[in-house]
Amino acid sequence: MRDAVTTGLSDDYRESQWPMPPRTENQEGQPRRLGVELEFSGIPLDRVVDLMRKHLGGEVQTVSPYELFLRDSSLGDFAVELDFAWLKRRGRARALEDNPDELGQFGESVLKLAAEQVVPFEIVSPPIAMAQLWRLGDLFQVLRQAGAEGTSVAPHYAYGLHLNPEMPDLEAATILAYLRAFVCLFDWLRERSKVNISRRITPYIDPFEKPYIKLLLQQDYAPEKAQLIDDYLRHNPTRNRALDMLPLLAHLDEKRVRKAVADDRIKSRPTLHYRLPNCEIDDPNWSLVQPWRAWLQVEALACDPPRLQRITRRYQEHLSGLAGGLFGDWAEVSAEYLLPELA
Repeated sequence: MRDAVTTGLSDDYRESQWPMPPRTENQEGQPRRLGVELEFSGIPLDRVVDLMRKHLGGEVQTVSPYELFLRDSSLGDFAVELDFAWLKRRGRARALEDNPDELGQFGESVLKLAAEQVVPFEIVSPPIAMAQLWRLGDLFQVLRQAGAEGTSVAPHYAYGLHLNPEMPDLEAATILAYLRAFVCLFDWLRERSKVNISRRITPYIDPFEKPYIKLLLQQDYAPEKAQLIDDYLRHNPTRNRALDMLPLLAHLDEKRVRKAVADDRIKSRPTLHYRLPNCEIDDPNWSLVQPWRAWLQVEALACDPPRLQRITRRYQEHLSGLAGGLFGDWAEVSAEYLLPELA
């Protein structure tokens, strides 16, 4: 079902702008999927989920004023929530109370008003077939036209867009290739994404530190899964990375990960968790396809062993200083290894 606020672009035009990664199937031979998390403000939650229902179909389930679901839409089940764990817990508990305390409700309402000034609303999508991502991009245009606000609207709006791409397989060599491709392209990705200062000063999208990058780039580094996980956890016992690997590693060995990182927000799943891009939903020149195309440079590099080996060696030289400054700015140098068709 389409809402009246849908843009005038044809479906064919939208779909044609969405290239696919080199590997389009998972290890079971099924189409790879991707989950998206969008942080924003500017529209009440009930209005957000109503727009989504009109655009995608489905039924609204209200858990509390801070937590709603769109069930059985044409793309699956979505969560729509205020990203404040205490209020969500309180809302669920109050829904079970026979005689809610009025004073408590008043205090909760005051906290809600305050939270909405600094805490984003968040849409968490189901895993969506990559070939259908243009439909989610279409939905974001609907929300923009309804008044959604992104990172640049206020200095304290440290809102992000997270991409959770399913891995093509779960072999250690494949995971290592993705890590190497990401660290080699990180400086370019950060520049391309124009990461807002309000997000740079938070720890949530920290880069990998130099000792771990040097380990990844060693030509003879070819760990089995257990060693790959242990090395990652030793260097990165935190969710606060621009590419958070903990959901994927928990999927491979949950006990190992939980022993090293006591954080119940880690959700086991066979995906990466890419957290770098801003949410720029209020900008009419921005769309989901832009961060998607940037991410596809990582996909393409990870799936091209000769090109990955060349950039890895060059980055090693850059980090060691052996080039004597010849390479200059790494973001600029790494751009030489990008695919121009994804620019």
